[in-house]
Amino acid sequence: MRLLPPPGPARVLTLGTLVKTVGRGLWLVASALFLTRSVGLSATQVGIGLTISALVGVLASTPSGYLADRVGPRGVQVGALFVAGILTTGLIAVRSFPAFVLVGAATALADATERGARGALIAGTVPTAERVRTRAYLRATTNVGISVGAVLGGFAIAADTRTGYVALILTAASASLVAAAILLRLPTVAPVTAPTHGPRLVALRDRPFLAFTLVDGLMSMHFSLLTIALPLWIAGHTRAPAWMISALTLVNTVLVVLLQVRAARTAATLPGAARAARRAGLAIALACVLFAASGALPTAGAVGLLGLGAFAHVTGELWHSAAGWGISFELAPADAQGQYQGAYGMGYELGKMLAPVVVTTLALGWGIPGWLVLGALFLLLGALVPPVVRWAVRTRPGVTGAGLVTRPAKRGADLAG
Repeated sequence: MRLLPPPGPARVLTLGTLVKTVGRGLWLVASALFLTRSVGLSATQVGIGLTISALVGVLASTPSGYLADRVGPRGVQVGALFVAGILTTGLIAVRSFPAFVLVGAATALADATERGARGALIAGTVPTAERVRTRAYLRATTNVGISVGAVLGGFAIAADTRTGYVALILTAASASLVAAAILLRLPTVAPVTAPTHGPRLVALRDRPFLAFTLVDGLMSMHFSLLTIALPLWIAGHTRAPAWMISALTLVNTVLVVLLQVRAARTAATLPGAARAARRAGLAIALACVLFAASGALPTAGAVGLLGLGAFAHVTGELWHSAAGWGISFELAPADAQGQYQGAYGMGYELGKMLAPVVVTTLALGWGIPGWLVLGALFLLLGALVPPVVRWAVRTRPGVTGAGLVTRPAKRGADLAG
């Protein structure tokens, strides 16, 4: 695969994403240690603060996308990255739990604004046929950037000093500012005139799209299988060596970088994206079965099944991501891409909030039966996507869904208000 997309807006977006995510990786790898060891917060306070920030991100997703539509996505995204950089610097001044919540919530608001604007910016600068492919490049680049940032952040963790953590925070903040400067090279996307009548946040009244957002967001809980459930399962419920945790994470990262763009080809059309979502549910369900079975085998067998399960999981992950991009772009009206992409991101944020409780309760609390329940859940969610997309297509006279529907209907039938 090409390391970069062809010259043009997609390449600028990719370079900006690389810089931004290096900074994100720096913060992710060291944030818990900084907040507990340097600021002095308890682990419980950190967890509560992160939950509050995530909730802010969910609530702000659609309104921030609406803002991008009305003002223009390039200016909104650049401004959001600039504000995020300043707020990241503000972490140095955090000395209490209320201050952490305040800075964290404000940063989550800036991040939600940046996400909503990003979707509208892709829709406004990249040809329709290349949007999903561009999102695939951005996701592959995100994995590279976070990995590089995590490695660099290891130096601050090793030093474990206030000075080291401050240097890391300043580097992460600088990454946001540099990313904002890079994105200024993108062409300006004209703002869309607000409708003269009817609801402003039409995405929140689009029942078929919200149903897709909910199903897709719940399916996104599978990301926490690899980061939360599987490490604890390997360490406490299998005979596999502990190094398997790092090995499976590395394999996942490498395969996403190498294969995400190729996997995006399957979701270039609305019918293809719906089928990719169904296949994703099947692959992730298979992974859950294999992970469950690894707990009853000796070391060699456990290692083998964990490896096969990780491969099935990343296959489903690639299809799921590509399907979500394809469906969210195709179902969004041209004059509301920002708020629709923001609403789509709201589902992911919801899944991220629910995942820690759901996956740990089932996979770790219930053991093998819990893994099987998770597998059945992901299989069901994947199977629900095609009928939900068919419903959405029937409400959109201008959207063609060959292979999904045979008869269009009026859009207003399923848009409340």
